[in-house]
Amino acid sequence: MFSKTFRAIFAHELTLVVGCFHNGPAEVQFEFDAQELVYVDFERQELVYTVPKHFVLDPSAILGDIGDYNGAKKGKNACAAVVAYCMDMEKNIPEEKDPPETVLYPAEEVQLGVENSLICFVNHFYPPYIKISWTKNGHPVSQGVSLSRYYPNNDQTFHQFSTLTFTPSEGDIYTCTVEHVTLARPETRIWETKFSHHNYGPDVFCGVGLILGLLGVGAGTFLIAKGHYGRTIPQL
Repeated sequence: MFSKTFRAIFAHELTLVVGCFHNGPAEVQFEFDAQELVYVDFERQELVYTVPKHFVLDPSAILGDIGDYNGAKKGKNACAAVVAYCMDMEKNIPEEKDPPETVLYPAEEVQLGVENSLICFVNHFYPPYIKISWTKNGHPVSQGVSLSRYYPNNDQTFHQFSTLTFTPSEGDIYTCTVEHVTLARPETRIWETKFSHHNYGPDVFCGVGLILGLLGVGAGTFLIAKGHYGRTIPQL
């Protein structure tokens, strides 16, 4: 991976990042202060802006000059020579590899019968090629599954998301399994749908009974006191 950085008079950096891999396609993106602004989709031959729309409604109108598809394509074409050179220089040096860290969690608060998403977040792995698979109650699932592209981290590793759209039902068990060259066996994370069924009837009934009992004791005490102090003292 190589990059080119442009610095302004202010403390900001605009960086062109070109990822070259000997076992996969090249990736090109533009970053502003280490945050991705644009990446290049070579299959569709276009720039894809990743600036949130609530910040910029039409990022191409403002950032159009930042991303240049033809320039990005030249960087991609240069990858073959770069990779060949690097592999020749490192023939006897084993490639560093980092195992993935996987977390499985729901996108929103889980409610019975309400559609939600499970996110399998795989982070800090290298090289950037993994396989992610899903199961529901032990059966493979492919419908409702989406997979993001690879995103680079600052430490030269990568992260990736896989999302499964589902409707929670009591007792369902989902798994996300990750395969990577650094793992001796596939790594699986498990998520189970659980709902608490607390019956408030007896508690409410007991609470009302206790309140009524206390009111009864209070009323009785008041009547007794009134009866005691309400007597007329006979005159001697």
